[in-house]
Amino acid sequence: MNCHICQQETIVFTHEKTSITYYHCKSCEYIFKSPENYQDFEAQKERYNLHENNDEDAGYIAYFQRFLDFTLPLVSRPRSALDFGCGRTSLLASLLDKEGIACDYYDPIYHTDTLVEGKKYDLIVSTEVFEHLHQPSRVFEDLLEKLHTGGYLAIQTEFHSNDIDSFQKWWYPQDSTHIVFFRAKTFEVLSKNFGCVLLAENGKNMVIIKKF
Repeated sequence: MNCHICQQETIVFTHEKTSITYYHCKSCEYIFKSPENYQDFEAQKERYNLHENNDEDAGYIAYFQRFLDFTLPLVSRPRSALDFGCGRTSLLASLLDKEGIACDYYDPIYHTDTLVEGKKYDLIVSTEVFEHLHQPSRVFEDLLEKLHTGGYLAIQTEFHSNDIDSFQKWWYPQDSTHIVFFRAKTFEVLSKNFGCVLLAENGKNMVIIKKF
């Protein structure tokens, strides 16, 4: 099967514990589960409903603050933002509001009617979303369409090590809704595919992309 990101041929491997088939692209360093393991909408919703996120929890606030501490110094004082895939909570949008950035939020399960057709933003943030996407290239392109020229897309998703042996022991694929796995290089290739640039990455789980 060819890579969903760069269309190059992939290497096939089977997870030792789960027997799930994965495809690993050496060109853009993307890994994805065999599509028969992708869950439907209702199964994903059932899994997400188990999350116990509390807007007043200090640890949860600190989690998003780390993301903002990396992102905001790099994105040239945006005035408007969208939190894409916010989940049940609107905490990240609230934190951005406190920074003087008017932030909308959207989630395909919990906040489905919050998008304004045709509205564009200076900044789009998406934390722990991309690993769930059945079609990440299409979503990436759709998000760029919602950005002003010169705007920024800030994404958080755990990077894999690019080593199959390590991947077999990694906790991240154990979540059944996590189906696609990235590295900074994957986002660099995605960016080039759509005429933007990978501006920064933290080597672990965050990237900033600029639209031209």
